[in-house]
Amino acid sequence: MTDWTWEYEGYVPADERLRESLCTLGNGYFATRGALPECDADEVHYPGTYVAGCYNRLTSDVAGRRVENEDMVNVPNWLPLRFKLSGGPWLTPDNTPVIEHRQCLHLASGLLERRTRFDLGGERTLAVRQQRLVHMGDPHVAALRTEFTAEGFSGELDVEAALDGGVTNAGVARYRDLDGRHLTHVHTGTAASDTVWLRCRTRTSDIRLAMAARLNADAPVTATHKGPRALQHVRLSLADGRTVTVDKTIVLHTSRDPAISDPLRAAVDRVGRAPGFDDLLDDHLTAWDQLWRRSALDVDGEAGRILRLHLFHVLQTLSPHTADLDVGVPARGLHGEAYRGHVFWDELFVLPYLNLHFPEVSRALLRYRHRRLEQACTAAREAGRKGAMYPWQSGSDGREETQRHHLNPNSGRWLPDYSHLQHHVGSAIAYNVWQYCEASGDTEFLHTKGAEMLLQIARFWADAAVYDEDMGRHRIKGVVGPDEYHDAYPGAAAPGLDDNAYTNVTAAWVLTRTLELLRALPEPRRRELVERTGLDGGEMEQWEDVSRTLHVPFHDGVVSQFEGYGDLEELDWEGYRRRYGDIRRLDRILEAESDTVNRYRASKQADVLMLGYLFSPAELRGLFGRLGLRLGEDTWRRTVDHYLSRTSHGSTLSGLVHGWVLARARRAEAWKFCQEALQGDIADVQGGTTGEGIHLGAMAGTLDLVQRGLTGLETRSGALWLDPVPLPELSSYGFALRYQGHWGVRLRLERGRLDIDVPSSEASPIDVRLPGRAVCLQPGETGRLVLGD
Repeated sequence: MTDWTWEYEGYVPADERLRESLCTLGNGYFATRGALPECDADEVHYPGTYVAGCYNRLTSDVAGRRVENEDMVNVPNWLPLRFKLSGGPWLTPDNTPVIEHRQCLHLASGLLERRTRFDLGGERTLAVRQQRLVHMGDPHVAALRTEFTAEGFSGELDVEAALDGGVTNAGVARYRDLDGRHLTHVHTGTAASDTVWLRCRTRTSDIRLAMAARLNADAPVTATHKGPRALQHVRLSLADGRTVTVDKTIVLHTSRDPAISDPLRAAVDRVGRAPGFDDLLDDHLTAWDQLWRRSALDVDGEAGRILRLHLFHVLQTLSPHTADLDVGVPARGLHGEAYRGHVFWDELFVLPYLNLHFPEVSRALLRYRHRRLEQACTAAREAGRKGAMYPWQSGSDGREETQRHHLNPNSGRWLPDYSHLQHHVGSAIAYNVWQYCEASGDTEFLHTKGAEMLLQIARFWADAAVYDEDMGRHRIKGVVGPDEYHDAYPGAAAPGLDDNAYTNVTAAWVLTRTLELLRALPEPRRRELVERTGLDGGEMEQWEDVSRTLHVPFHDGVVSQFEGYGDLEELDWEGYRRRYGDIRRLDRILEAESDTVNRYRASKQADVLMLGYLFSPAELRGLFGRLGLRLGEDTWRRTVDHYLSRTSHGSTLSGLVHGWVLARARRAEAWKFCQEALQGDIADVQGGTTGEGIHLGAMAGTLDLVQRGLTGLETRSGALWLDPVPLPELSSYGFALRYQGHWGVRLRLERGRLDIDVPSSEASPIDVRLPGRAVCLQPGETGRLVLGD
């Protein structure tokens, strides 16, 4: 392997699902898993293709109940290309001995290369080399080049390429009791001797999909179609030592695409005028070169190689093409069917990175949320609340997609799922609006769509807060925090917890920032907003009061995760580790024992400590101070220690957050958690989940750990604020960013020195603030700052 490749050696069926996820190719519009084109979907292989924002809703009968789910659709499979010696069986690594098998993901070029040598017996070998791309320049195009070389024989080789509309959603084993047949009205046909097509619809969302494929080969191509498959055939003459080539080019369109009337016609026309593979590759390389320049990241060693892989998958899921789409951040990328392709709060970990490289993409992702503001307000009204109550899981139209029951695979029991009570997703959306506008300087968005979202989210929190006369404080009751293990009090008849510290502090932050924004709005715009929303002065006075009086519980000198947390029992952590080894999913283990994690001081992932991820130490102290509370450095350190020893890290986000927080609280231990975040998907630390789709939030979060976490970089008050905390294991690195009209600002941290290079432009100077210092850098200047210990 090199710093820019990701390579697998040998054919290992048990590893195929993981490799397919990590070798997925995409362009922000659609993505295809890195499956072998000659292999059908089965228990080993899963060649899924997913279009951003393409969802369908089905109802299934499961365990005696009707269950409705909306899923990101596995669209028709464009990959199939199989081959055999004339008169012999179709060759795959599962039925034919393999002498050599290598799969290499070229990160710099967005190219997946595969080399396999099949042992045909009698000293005969067939060498197969394939190069695959999902075009980053033209988001509707993908291509597959296959080269066959006969070694030790001559003969004829039959090749069959296909577009397959007979696919289902079957990539996650625990979902297989659910109806996965999302496609209907599948029709196929031929457009020319070398071109076939397929069209279909999703069953309930009625999205029309169309594919067209062109096959170029060193022999005549014939085309047929039967049922849900459009087929192309070619018979190649093989001579010993001679290479023959087959190129397959496909185009994918849907009825959601702008500027087309008929997806099928658009696909057929586009594939007909598409250039050959070499020209496609040249344009594809140019597009990737531009992306890598805009997101330049220079980190040495193995950490740098993993970070490039993470960046590669972020860019494939959320590319500049995403800016033209109505889509959110799918938590598992476009890489598989886990979480059904839903949008959670993972954008909280993704947008801070995008803000400083691809702000147009961040804006589009926030517009996805704004388009669903009305639905969020409707949900709040139906719950008896004012404002906007955004869903924990979102899909096509913004309604709550969280399942109300989930299956514990350890016990085989269906259990109530209360994660829809994670209303803190609204605060995450507000935080992302604020961070995007600070980084981009996009006051137009902040004053319009951003202000509307902030206002309605603030309105929800103020209305959710109830005043407790005995405490003299406002309280928010009946919620679930980021931890997710705790969803009710032990023995309680109703779900939900009171005064989750993370929820209350972030709610106070939303109220405070919204008040600041309303006061700063130009008077004509403020008047428009007030008229549209019915906001009055009394409501703003209530916000001011709630933002200063929300209750944050403490116990034993540390911040409590929620009111009553200190009364819970301690868990025998060592005993459970001895008995079970991996206890990441402690909730499932305890439930299978007829126990509940609600009884214990045990967290799935960072909850209280998320506050240290979102806010700098100074801002966090200020938030507590506004609430009339003191959060001294000693209290925060004790809080970190308390939860560090009581967290099972059942989420890939947990190691990231702990690494971020410990970089400032306990630097010596930070790298352990940073490494866990880096290894999360490549080592499949959760035991099989990566094969169902990558964890996009954790991948983007590791990039942001380097970009903002270790540099202490903040964009606020019109300046870049920096407070570096270099780790011994990562003390020298560099990256580029885009900041308020400046393209390609470069920062380099080099053992006690920080270099900032501002490229020449007509933009305004950049104010840089460090503890005790301020520097103003003009375009074309480079600043070198010596850092203290």
